[in-house]
Amino acid sequence: MLWGFFPAYFKLLRPTGPMEILAHRILWSCVFMVIVLTVIRRWSHIRALLRRPAAIAGIALAAVLIGFNWGTYIWAVNVDRVVETALGYFINPLVVIVLGVLVLGERLRSGQWVAVAIGTIAVVVLAVDYGQPPWVALILAISFGFYGLTKKRLNLPAADGLLVESAVLAVPALVTLGFLTAAGSGTFAQLGLGHALLIAASGAITAVPLLFFAGAANRIPLVSIGMLQYVGPTIQFILGVYAFHEPMPTARWLGFGLVWLALAVFTWDGLRQARRVSQAAAMSVA
Repeated sequence: MLWGFFPAYFKLLRPTGPMEILAHRILWSCVFMVIVLTVIRRWSHIRALLRRPAAIAGIALAAVLIGFNWGTYIWAVNVDRVVETALGYFINPLVVIVLGVLVLGERLRSGQWVAVAIGTIAVVVLAVDYGQPPWVALILAISFGFYGLTKKRLNLPAADGLLVESAVLAVPALVTLGFLTAAGSGTFAQLGLGHALLIAASGAITAVPLLFFAGAANRIPLVSIGMLQYVGPTIQFILGVYAFHEPMPTARWLGFGLVWLALAVFTWDGLRQARRVSQAAAMSVA
């Protein structure tokens, strides 16, 4: 639900531009995670992590991917394309399936093939409606898909990974803010204390849902995690259509309907597979 209301929060940061918001989001995320790791006393783990060059290289890649994802998302919200951001996170599970095949060599079940096929048709329908491929949605889905793949291979605690990722991006973020300040286009100290506090709060607002997600992933079944991840884009979609009044012509409704059908097939296949695994495990125990 917190992720779902992100568009409403980022719209509160106007007239600050997307690049400045992104830079502040990175820096304040880093500050917030320094506080969190100090409270939970994990600096010894960070020092051990910094002695692993391969892990640092993987985290750097993850940082670039999530930075690109954040920047695209903030820009899209600022130019009133919230519905398309929702589409990106709706099709993300389908992108993850494709990455599993192309990168990990996984084999798809028949239900997953059907879901991917329907999702592909949906993207074609939406491309016809938009007059071009839905680039914002595709960039968000693909960048987050590769980010998830990278994080899966690293297998790091959420707090440790987020701190190092934000630290990797902190230098370019500081350089960006320096250029904006020198050019006189920075807004952090120009629009009052309330605006400055809203921008600073972007660090906690970024980190808290990620930490909640990591905690939930350790406590509830993966199938439930997958279904709960539809809550965020659903809220974003509702905000885009009914709160921000973005256009939804008939062809766009058809495209989204196909995406939702693909997700329904995907979810049904996942539930059926989970039931089979559970039954097999019960029989082996018996």
